[in-house]
Amino acid sequence: MASPNIEAIRASYAGFRDRDIEGILSGMHPDVEWVHPEGMAKYGLGGTKLGHAGIKEFLAHVPTVLGGMKLAPKEFIEQGDRIVVFGTREVTSLSGRTVTLDFVHSWTMRDGRATRMEDIFDTVAFHELIES
Repeated sequence: MASPNIEAIRASYAGFRDRDIEGILSGMHPDVEWVHPEGMAKYGLGGTKLGHAGIKEFLAHVPTVLGGMKLAPKEFIEQGDRIVVFGTREVTSLSGRTVTLDFVHSWTMRDGRATRMEDIFDTVAFHELIES
């Protein structure tokens, strides 16, 4: 059986799968930091978003840059208040091209909810897809 922290993160991934914003936020602390590589700033997808409102704003912007995305978390590793998730994401450009890219998500937990999520991935491959 998975820990309560991993179950909270799995609930957030289920929210992504179901396109359920409240499901995504269910495992997040109200003051969560949502961090993406600065290299994605060109598309409005980089930097740190704060709180549930920042995540909602970020997620509302994604469809202006991408045609779709499906996350597939594969492995969860927990150490103390940190959970690291290795997975893939199937990403579709606005032109309809789809590729599968690896990701690492680093989650910091407090009292069963995420206080920080950092998305780590190959920004060059992401740029190439967005611009295709």
